[in-house]
Amino acid sequence: MVSLSTWFRYLGHKLEYSLSLSLKNYSRGQINDIELRDSVWKYVFQGKLTYLHWNKGGEMAPVIGEQGGTLLVRKIPAADPTRVFVGDVVVLKDPEKSDNYLVRRLAAIEGYEMASTDEKDDPFVLEKDQCWVLADNGNLKPKEANDSRTFGPVSMTNIVGRAIYCLRTAVDHGPVQNSHFSMRKDSPVLEVELDVDDMVKNHKA
Repeated sequence: MVSLSTWFRYLGHKLEYSLSLSLKNYSRGQINDIELRDSVWKYVFQGKLTYLHWNKGGEMAPVIGEQGGTLLVRKIPAADPTRVFVGDVVVLKDPEKSDNYLVRRLAAIEGYEMASTDEKDDPFVLEKDQCWVLADNGNLKPKEANDSRTFGPVSMTNIVGRAIYCLRTAVDHGPVQNSHFSMRKDSPVLEVELDVDDMVKNHKA
């Protein structure tokens, strides 16, 4: 049973998401002044803050199983340092294949100094709206991990969501360990929108 305070926090998140998405569409000229208000209320009362995403491969093991896993992903309309944090497991557009999505952990954001283990490489600072993402599986070589060690910094605009729950098998599932800030922010969304039965039904393994 979801408590009343959780529902209020959840509705606050829905309103914030609705405003962000509607204003984003408004600034792009996709909706006009009259449609802006209708768009905000539509997103508040319809739809969800999450979606299911199937991820295969061992890059994020053990968070996601070697055979893959079904993720409950919280939508992020506009990724910035106030919405995603270092330590979060994020879903982002593959910088090398525009029709593909990667799941990686956010390791650094704008302002962080990056230093290589190779002394030949000079350190550099991530520029505004840039981030650095890494695979969790420490047994993989950089090329196998297919992360920022291979393709370099990524634009924050590539991030579309944050993984908040993972179903590896019907009996092996649980919350994804993200940053403390994100887990606290996502807790009401997880309480209201998590449906393990639905995840099992849509699981591909």
